Amino acid sequence: MLPVLLVLTMVEVGSGLVLGAFEADLYRYPTLLVLVPVTIGTAGNLGSVLASRLSTAFHLGTLSFSPTDEMLAGNAVATVALAGTLFPAVGAGAWALRSLLGGARLAVGTVVWISLASGVTLAVLAVAVTLVATYGAYRYGLDPDDVVIPVVTNTCDVLGVVVLLAVVELTL
Repeated sequence: MLPVLLVLTMVEVGSGLVLGAFEADLYRYPTLLVLVPVTIGTAGNLGSVLASRLSTAFHLGTLSFSPTDEMLAGNAVATVALAGTLFPAVGAGAWALRSLLGGARLAVGTVVWISLASGVTLAVLAVAVTLVATYGAYRYGLDPDDVVIPVVTNTCDVLGVVVLLAVVELTL
């Protein structure tokens, strides 16, 4: 696990560098600053839940990586659907918190849209990363409980920052 953890540490450093590059935008719109930790944390959590479900199916011997596997597709769709219902509330909550503290410069609709678009995109990416990491663990004879969740959460941290800032750049 040490090599995997070292690579993941370097990935996290990359996330911080990307975040630092958009520091001016985050200070200009403080509501977005509130969204950053919540977005990356929620995306990592969604990926972790899917990884846990796939790991359980793996240990039970019911996991199939076939494109026609209904359990696999159902879990992937449920993850994206959960993101579609959860991230608008995250956006509205970030806007409400920033409004209470003063300085909400973006409209609530804009913040909800940014949160929803980045959240659903992240959920799709989290599903892809989880499937690849789980398959990789299976292929190399590793225990997915030990490998997949750290890979998914760290990758979602980086992707969360990149996707959130990309959606902000496209929206504003």
